[in-house]
Amino acid sequence: MWAMKPEHKRSALNRLKTVRGHLDAVIAMVEEERYCPDLMKQISALQGSLERVNRILLQNHLETCVAQAVAEGRTAEIVDELMETMRYTGAVTGPAPESLITTEDTR
Repeated sequence: MWAMKPEHKRSALNRLKTVRGHLDAVIAMVEEERYCPDLMKQISALQGSLERVNRILLQNHLETCVAQAVAEGRTAEIVDELMETMRYTGAVTGPAPESLITTEDTR
């Protein structure tokens, strides 16, 4: 069982609620057929906000679950888990290659 530190939970929730409002505004922009570069700028801002939430969650994980696993001698297990987690962290993996964009993404 794990628990988030209250400060990380509060920060993640506040950022996610802000993202939700921002996303609604971007959806409205698309519906209004706003200028593509303006939309792209807003999408980039949303991606940055979500990446910040990811970093908060990673920090919480390191301070709680990882620290506990290391203290319990489960280092190999937690390192494997962290390597898997890094696959979902854009700061580490970078953007998806263009070759991974599917026709589904353009609909």
